[in-house]
Amino acid sequence: MSEGSGTSEGVSSDDQPNGAEQLALIRESVRKARPPRAKPRTWRDAAMAERLPVARVLVNKGVVHLDRTFDYAVPAELDAEARPGVRVRVRFGAGKGQVRGGRREGGGLVDGFLVERVATSDYQGPLAALAQVVSPEPVLSPPLLTLARQVAERYAGSLADVLQLAVPPRHAKAEAVASPAAPPPPPAPGPGSWERYPQGPGFLTALAHGESPRAVWTALPGPQWAEELARAVAATLASGRGALVVLPDGRSTARLDAALTALVGPGQHAVLTADTGPEQRYRSWLAVHRGAVRAAIGTRAAMFAPVRDLGLVALWEDGDSGHSEDHAPQPHAREVLVLRATREADAAGPPAPAFLLGSVGCTVEAAQLVRSGWAHPLAAPRETTRALAPRVRTIGDTEVARDPAARAARLPSLAWETAREGLRHGPVLVQVPRRGYAPRLACDRCREPARCRHCSGPLEAPDAERLTCGWCGRTETGWHCAACGGGRLRARVVGARRTAEELGRAFPAVPVRTSGREQVLDTVPGGPALVVSTPGAEPVAEGGYAAALLLDGWAQLARPDLRAEEEALRRWLGAAALVRGQGAGGTVVVVAEPSLRPVQALVRWDPVGHALRELEERAERHFPPVSRMAAVSGPPTAVSAFLAEAELPPEAEILGPVPLPVTPPGRPRRPGGPPPGEQWNRALVRVPLGGGTRLAQALKAARAARTARRGAGAEQVLVRIDPPDIG
Repeated sequence: MSEGSGTSEGVSSDDQPNGAEQLALIRESVRKARPPRAKPRTWRDAAMAERLPVARVLVNKGVVHLDRTFDYAVPAELDAEARPGVRVRVRFGAGKGQVRGGRREGGGLVDGFLVERVATSDYQGPLAALAQVVSPEPVLSPPLLTLARQVAERYAGSLADVLQLAVPPRHAKAEAVASPAAPPPPPAPGPGSWERYPQGPGFLTALAHGESPRAVWTALPGPQWAEELARAVAATLASGRGALVVLPDGRSTARLDAALTALVGPGQHAVLTADTGPEQRYRSWLAVHRGAVRAAIGTRAAMFAPVRDLGLVALWEDGDSGHSEDHAPQPHAREVLVLRATREADAAGPPAPAFLLGSVGCTVEAAQLVRSGWAHPLAAPRETTRALAPRVRTIGDTEVARDPAARAARLPSLAWETAREGLRHGPVLVQVPRRGYAPRLACDRCREPARCRHCSGPLEAPDAERLTCGWCGRTETGWHCAACGGGRLRARVVGARRTAEELGRAFPAVPVRTSGREQVLDTVPGGPALVVSTPGAEPVAEGGYAAALLLDGWAQLARPDLRAEEEALRRWLGAAALVRGQGAGGTVVVVAEPSLRPVQALVRWDPVGHALRELEERAERHFPPVSRMAAVSGPPTAVSAFLAEAELPPEAEILGPVPLPVTPPGRPRRPGGPPPGEQWNRALVRVPLGGGTRLAQALKAARAARTARRGAGAEQVLVRIDPPDIG
């Protein structure tokens, strides 16, 4: 009798398992015999890595009270892929009671970055296992992690939020393509148009020799700035180091891209902008990260670009609002690049990168970098500047009020004559401070703002036939001024479309082009034409503009903001720099009071002098950049409670709180502003320059305590360090 038959005889038919039970036993045996493959993986009963079995993971939660790493066990199957810097998925939020097979289970799957591998964990209980290594590509390098931590500390934000800005979303198709080998360094370029600056050739020579100069560059008028930036990048590449340039928008990035390609050829640099699409942007970012290219240029997201052997960080037009990030913690590209040029100097290894801050104008922050001695000025002699700058003429409010041509054709007589003369020789630029038809209206007789009879909101003219309220949306008929009884309206600030219509009637034989939000022109031909543009959207004219008219200057100067004069001068200089030099007949007419300081700075073409005087006034009033400031905004009760709970530094001074303007329903929400229809308050917290770190730490700790105590349902309080607009 066989052993099998004897066994079967010793077991009654009642004790034998049925078919379903046998199938269950077989499945359980197979499950125990093979590694667990269930998804999402829990790795229950699976072997863990023998060496460095603990992974410290930064989870992508973005809340301040969870701004730290969490320990996870590394399964043996993931040992080779689970390297520092890779993207992973983990279970987050499991309770202490959810332990099976020696591993904590449960919680939701979240993305994260593996920061480091260690031998033991400080946590004494069972660890959850890494669920998955999303990609073996180590996208988070140690220098990038260090920079992200510094930015999070400076702006009182979470490290996870900064990494969302620093590392672009993964695109598997782009990641699967190998990057080419890095091209050999190009030869050092000649000085070119840098010879117009006394220190220019020396600056390029220092870059080519591997040195790290720091300069605030006041660029001369004209389009040569792109070529000059390209030569600075090429000189850095010639030294065997990498370069990074951050620009305010896609148009300026395209100009530098063309200049670099013409100077050093294709393949030496990567372009990092959102306009290229997610796949191409990630492919370009990987090329920089892998060292396939040593130079990167792009918009504000490029400020974190992981350039190998970084030898130069450069920023163009630091006063442009495009350099201020809208997403938390809202860092500014200038400050991030200053961190990269400063903190990397303290690290062991290669020297700190060089720093170049360039603009046609000069911000107060740039002047502070020079005043403190951190950077040196790089500018042309006054004689060179005056020869290349156009002639600037002014028209004050009194002259406009007495000039009948200003009412009939939107242009004062001097501006009309300048435009007519300029059109004989080329295109004429007309800058208006607003887009659209007529953003705001006022009484033609007494200039009293026109307001709605129902809610006192401002009246607007969305087209030539209707009046509507900007708050409640009601249509207004039969309007009369409540102050003087007048029945005629005039545009307080006439938009680009309305200006183009009126200029078309004044110059019927001349083509009129517009450049603004709906359609931004990059270039225009050199023939006679009127080009009406909003600030920042001015196209480059072939051969330069023959003249420029800067209208409604008072509207830019009257903005209720600390930076109103600085911003107005920056926009005027940006437009005037596109005009031919006065030796070639270029003329600029600005409609603004001649005695005002920004107008005088434009006439003299002296942005540095204006910035230095503005800096002195800010120092007297303890305003940034000679102090550090934070804006705390939210519902009134939440702001008051937050300030009462925060352990602010002893030297901190609280200004406010004051109500913020209510965002009308249906309008987009401004960064740091209240949701549409809600009333928020804002308080400003100010400390001396050396107390910025302590202020950021105190505000971050208060946010963390508030979020941890009250959960996600707590009233929202937004904290913004060094806000660009503080009223």
